Amino acid sequence: MSVIGLLISFALLLVSVSVHEFAHGWVAYKCGDNTAKYSGRLTLNPLAHIDPVGTIILPISLFIATQGRFVFGAAKPVPVNFSLLRNPKRDIIWVGVSGPAANFIFAVLLSLLWKVIPAIPIINFIFWSLITTNVVLGVFNLIPIPPLDGSRVLMGLLPQGLAKKYALLEPYGFIIVMLLIFLGLFNAIIEPATNIILRLLLMPL
Repeated sequence: MSVIGLLISFALLLVSVSVHEFAHGWVAYKCGDNTAKYSGRLTLNPLAHIDPVGTIILPISLFIATQGRFVFGAAKPVPVNFSLLRNPKRDIIWVGVSGPAANFIFAVLLSLLWKVIPAIPIINFIFWSLITTNVVLGVFNLIPIPPLDGSRVLMGLLPQGLAKKYALLEPYGFIIVMLLIFLGLFNAIIEPATNIILRLLLMPL
């Protein structure tokens, strides 16, 4: 059953990160940047978004380490050339927020559908897992640490000089994220926010 659980969780994660990355590419395209389109990333096909480490190794490692209680991962980032955006300072905000927004919208639609379909254990598991995964992805990516999406939003809001200095953190972003996860600080942010959103989504109609 653990293998089946891993396969289902992995498939649902692929769906969620594909929605997330497609949204980034689509918004960037609408704002004037064709990079994602010409890179073959303007698609919901999960195969186009797989990253060997973030999409395969990380989820499997977390699944094994937590004995199947938690699976999380990341897709290969959609390439965005911010210099091609019609209004880079403004559009970087829309591109950054689009991924998390797509996950939240997807979670809302799933929660509405779940409330009107028959309650079957496997269906309940799939819907619960998919909704939770999308909410966690949305909340996690809004944290303003480069290269997470929240940092793109913050860069668009900061004055140009501060934004450039802030962008210098990006090469160290992964280390910072891993350190915060190790210290348990991310749980203090992600878990409460996720629980609040899930309670709202799962309220009876």
